[in-house]
Amino acid sequence: MLLAAAAAAGHQQYPASALYVVATPIGNLADLTLRAIHVLSLVDAVACEDTRHTAPLLRHLGLDKPLMAVHQHNEQSSAGDVIARLIRGERVAYVSDAGTPAVSDPGAALVAAVNAAGHRVVAVPGVSSAITAVSVAGDTVGAGFRFIGFLPAKGGERTLALQSLAANLDTQVLFEAPHRIESLLRSLGECCGARAVTVCRELTKQFESVVTRPAAELAGWAAEDANRLRGEFVLVVHAIAPSTSADESAQHDRVLRTLLDDLPLKQAVSLAATLTGAPRNALYARALELKDAGAAP
Repeated sequence: MLLAAAAAAGHQQYPASALYVVATPIGNLADLTLRAIHVLSLVDAVACEDTRHTAPLLRHLGLDKPLMAVHQHNEQSSAGDVIARLIRGERVAYVSDAGTPAVSDPGAALVAAVNAAGHRVVAVPGVSSAITAVSVAGDTVGAGFRFIGFLPAKGGERTLALQSLAANLDTQVLFEAPHRIESLLRSLGECCGARAVTVCRELTKQFESVVTRPAAELAGWAAEDANRLRGEFVLVVHAIAPSTSADESAQHDRVLRTLLDDLPLKQAVSLAATLTGAPRNALYARALELKDAGAAP
């Protein structure tokens, strides 16, 4: 493995007195890049979010490196220890527990301190759970995405964050912990209604699942199987297209009314999206309104 990594990545320059920000797998060890392996073999020390996570990774690669704990509680103070090594001409890698450092993980403060001290920072890219989730969400409306990460855990801050999310028309990516996922799915159902949400669970791992549903259906879907609430979660809230013109809306209504007379709601919405080219999310929401209006006395 180390020989293959050196053959593939060894030709590049790896300057001394530099911090290497190395992305590591989010679940599947096979996702570690050859360049990342080569850099980890080359550096003089590895700064990491948790030595208990990083030590087994290095052992898997057959490496034995000095480890330095640099996490959210000591990142500012530990930056000086990293910089001291760089001053001596050493190369230091920084890794978080999983994925790309400084993306909802520690690392940004360390990078800022190293930059401020006049030393080079080199990115060694690889897996990112946010990018991975967006790539399998199938959001055809969004152009780019807004990365949110973890919402505030509770209270008014969480409520405001959810309200802001619901009001934003762009694609948005969330992280959530297992013990809060059920609550989040209920909240998304309340604030996002028919808006599509892709729930990615245990990405790249053995029991990976990727499911897209209207937000209003997520809590019921999760309740059908307790396993759906286990693991690590990334959620993609799909984008919503800007409002259509009055003429287009009237045309969409005519198509929906005709289809709803003879077809179940989901099938009618799917066919209407094909016929009109309008976003499925918007058609679904409008179909619900039309059915409710038709049921009223």
